[in-house]
Amino acid sequence: MKKKTGLCFVLLTMLCLSVNAQQALFGGERVVSPEINNDRSVTFRLRAPKAVRVQVTGDFLTAPADLTEKEGVWEYTTAPLPSELYSYSFIVDGLTVRDPSNVYLIRDVASVTNIFLIKGDPGDLYSVQNVPHGTVARRWYNSPSLGFERRITIYTPPGYESSRKNYPVLYLLHGAGGDEEAWIALGRTAQIMDNLIAQGKVQPMLVVMPNGNATQKAAPGEDESGLVVPSMGRRGNDSQAQQPKTSYELAFPDIVKFIESNYRVIKKKSARAIAGLSMGGGHSLNISKEYPDMFDYIGLFSAATIRNNPGASSNNPLMQNVEEKLKVQFAKHPKLYWIAIGKTDFLYNANVEYRKMLDEHGYKYEYYENDGGHIWRNWRIYLTMLTPMLFR
Repeated sequence: MKKKTGLCFVLLTMLCLSVNAQQALFGGERVVSPEINNDRSVTFRLRAPKAVRVQVTGDFLTAPADLTEKEGVWEYTTAPLPSELYSYSFIVDGLTVRDPSNVYLIRDVASVTNIFLIKGDPGDLYSVQNVPHGTVARRWYNSPSLGFERRITIYTPPGYESSRKNYPVLYLLHGAGGDEEAWIALGRTAQIMDNLIAQGKVQPMLVVMPNGNATQKAAPGEDESGLVVPSMGRRGNDSQAQQPKTSYELAFPDIVKFIESNYRVIKKKSARAIAGLSMGGGHSLNISKEYPDMFDYIGLFSAATIRNNPGASSNNPLMQNVEEKLKVQFAKHPKLYWIAIGKTDFLYNANVEYRKMLDEHGYKYEYYENDGGHIWRNWRIYLTMLTPMLFR
């Protein structure tokens, strides 16, 4: 009897030690963060018993908010938030850190933040739903105009692989500091397209997302230069990066040729669209005016617009005879020229000036203005608004 009692005591002791070891290994009792409450408020928690001050910062706050501490766990609850995809980080005694309780992270240029999503409108469009899904592929294409192989992201709609039909194409361009991963990660392009196609609001189409930095072969960490530090500049990924033979805009036909040689697409102006945000909006403006027979649909999201510049360098053809080129483009009557920007965007005044010039010449375009600034929240909305207007 004593032997059985002793054995039970040993087993119980071992079990307790095992539980304690697991708690030590995994940081003790699990902290839930972020917790999305029934009223759409969000509670953030961080276990930091030795911290003096903990704050949370994110795109749902106008300034960092202080968390309060109880038994080593810091906590803060927001007001109810609208449906959206949000990003955030903690600031612990002045040091920005990620939320260890949240594995969902996203990179924007060189910064990495946690994310969370509140369902509803438009958050449901950014979520994976029980609908047919398209395919996202990363491929390499040769750009003779730039002089090297480059990486590109391509979305094909649900049913593409099993069908024999040809599809229209949207060429979707990122902003400064971005790359061929930006629209698929930050822009939630695949989720948006899957859901809008399933709802019958968008024509099935390919979405082609190139790297808009002419000296880059690929996104940071995705070519032979290794795990380099991302930057806002358009430099190549390493000091040995090959210099391009021409500009990204003038080399764009290389991308169109690759797509039309490797995918079942409709090879007509009426089945091609180009759109982009910020720098990519400027690229879309330039590419569509340089090749007026290539695109029937143009979208400028918070675009870096341009005006004719008589003093521009003669080796930059993009800045020469801008108004003359636009005259040719609009004389060919593009089916849609769509401009969108937020009221507090730092490029707002530049867009006002650009639209004034279009108005002076009587060029037809559509314009959308909303609240907010130069942010992905707006650009995702613009994508959901533009795509239902394409290829109708």
